[in-house]
Amino acid sequence: MIRILHSIDTTGPGGAETVFVNLATGLDPHKFKSFAVIKGEGWVCDTLRSHGIEPIFVKAKGSFNLRYLFELVRVVRHYKIDVIQSHLLGSNLYCCLAGIICRIPVFSTFHGFVDAQSHERFMGLKTWMINQGSKKIVFVSECLKRQFQQAYGFWESKSITIYNGVDTEVFYPKRDTSIRRQLGLSNGNILIGAVGNIRPAKGYDLFLKAARIIYDKHPDCRFVVAGQGSGQLYQSLLELRKKLHLEDVFFFLGFQHDTALFLNNLDIFCLPSTSEGFSISTIEAMACGIPVVATRCGGPEEIIVHETSGLLSACDSYALASNVAKLIDCPNLGYMMIRDAMHIVKKQFSLAAMQKKYEHNWQIKN
Repeated sequence: MIRILHSIDTTGPGGAETVFVNLATGLDPHKFKSFAVIKGEGWVCDTLRSHGIEPIFVKAKGSFNLRYLFELVRVVRHYKIDVIQSHLLGSNLYCCLAGIICRIPVFSTFHGFVDAQSHERFMGLKTWMINQGSKKIVFVSECLKRQFQQAYGFWESKSITIYNGVDTEVFYPKRDTSIRRQLGLSNGNILIGAVGNIRPAKGYDLFLKAARIIYDKHPDCRFVVAGQGSGQLYQSLLELRKKLHLEDVFFFLGFQHDTALFLNNLDIFCLPSTSEGFSISTIEAMACGIPVVATRCGGPEEIIVHETSGLLSACDSYALASNVAKLIDCPNLGYMMIRDAMHIVKKQFSLAAMQKKYEHNWQIKN
């Protein structure tokens, strides 16, 4: 049996955290035993516990925390870990150093363009350490892999792509109206929604501006965002909503514990992001049988075949609105794309397919 230590230095919720939890909790128990290192309480912790895994807390603070590294090494040795699977830049770096010290393989996963910002301090040194300490460097899309190789110098010889996967036993068509009732919507309202915590890259300003354009032509439309929001960016979005006179038709619901239920309330899913390494929410919507409009922002181009399994749009409010309007004006287009989208998810982007690829790499000896 292979003993795997899963590590991430964020508390979630989010796409990377979802993959982390799915890997830690969904492996074949006859082949793997999972241990999870996280930095504290939160969504990740609660979800691990709900699956019977008690996480190991190791606090991660500061640009270079020797205590964190030493504690990781102690955990590796105490639990006789065979393989480390890390996620995001901070965990990747420390786990690679721990792997070098303990002489065990490390698989480092990057999930998005924001994993390493252009102003990241000592990025050249961090890249060198991850190159040296990783057995494989995993990227969740080909475009993400290319950009990281070109921008930072990650080694081609160690870089692989493993697409994220969605659990089709959780995400499947099961129409629900609870959120629609909560919002006071009628059967005649068309609900257009997005999923994702409120961050600059999510492009919710584009979504708001597109909503204004759509609403002017289709006043039965309503718009909703599921995701955590706070701080200055969230306030600026609320101000933009007010400026666009959309307070009664565009709703920010905050984090939704049941994403599948939320998606099954939608008529159209919209991904307005300006940058995505992959986009788990897109394949979740596709799996639920919701027609998808997504911006050409990186990952979606490797998920969606334009006008076959979804619609791809420029990162522009007018283009986004135009594509959403196509689905409103031509419902049959949406019905056709749903069938192909669900087939693509089951074939290429299932949770089982993702886990199988990770498991295969963990078992490679050389």
